[in-house]
Amino acid sequence: MKLLDHLEEWIITLLMGSATAIIFAAVVHRYLAGLSIPGLQDWLLSLNFSWAQELCIIMFVWMAKFGAAYGVRTGIHVGVDVLINRLSDGMRGRFIIFGLLAGALFTGIVATLGAHFVWENGAHYAFLTFTGAEVGDIPEGPTTPDLEWPTWIVYSAIPLGSSLMCFRFLQVAWNFLRTGELPHHDHGHVDGLEQEQLPVDVDVYGMDDNLHMHDLKHKPLGDSRGPGKGGRQ
Repeated sequence: MKLLDHLEEWIITLLMGSATAIIFAAVVHRYLAGLSIPGLQDWLLSLNFSWAQELCIIMFVWMAKFGAAYGVRTGIHVGVDVLINRLSDGMRGRFIIFGLLAGALFTGIVATLGAHFVWENGAHYAFLTFTGAEVGDIPEGPTTPDLEWPTWIVYSAIPLGSSLMCFRFLQVAWNFLRTGELPHHDHGHVDGLEQEQLPVDVDVYGMDDNLHMHDLKHKPLGDSRGPGKGGRQ
C-alpha cells in the first residue's frame, strides 16, 4: 500500500512538470525564431515544435483523471450535503456508505467501458503485434494528428484513472466502516508555510460548513442538539 499512498502525486507532479517545461521551451522557441539572428534563426526554424500543444493537452487530460482519484483519497471534492449532515449518526453513516459505493460503482463502470473502448480502438492490435500473434483483420486504430501516436494510448487515461478512482472510493468506504472517519482537507493550509497554532483548542475538521459530508468521528461545532440524538455537540 505504501506504493499507492502517493501514486497520484507522483503522476501529477511528473506530468505537470513536464508540461510546464515543454510549454516554456515552445514559447521560447517561437519568440527566438522570430528574431533575425543569422545562423540561430535558421537552426530554430529547422526545429519542429508543432507537437508541443497536442502533447500538453494529453498531459492535462491525464492530470485531470488522476487528479480526480487524488481528490477522492484526500477529501477535496466539494459536495453540498445540507440534509445529510442533519441526519442522525446512524442514518448519516448509511448515506455516506451508499454515496461512496455509488461512486465506486460509477467509476468502475466507466473504467470497464473505457477499457473496452481502448481495447477496440487499437490496443488489441498493438498487443497482438507485440506478442507476434496473427493480427488478421483487426484494425490498427487511429493516430493523433501531430504526434501520430495511437489514440488508444491517450484514451488509456480513462480506464486507468477511473480504476484508481474506484479503488479510492472503496478504500475510503472501508476506512469509514472501520473508524467512522472520512478524509479531510484543510483548504487554508499552504504547503511550505509553517502552520499557525490556533489560540484555542478547535477542531478545524468540525466546522459546520455544509461543504463536505460530516463523518462520525469529528463532531461539527455549534449544534444545539444534545448527545445521544445523533446530533452535533
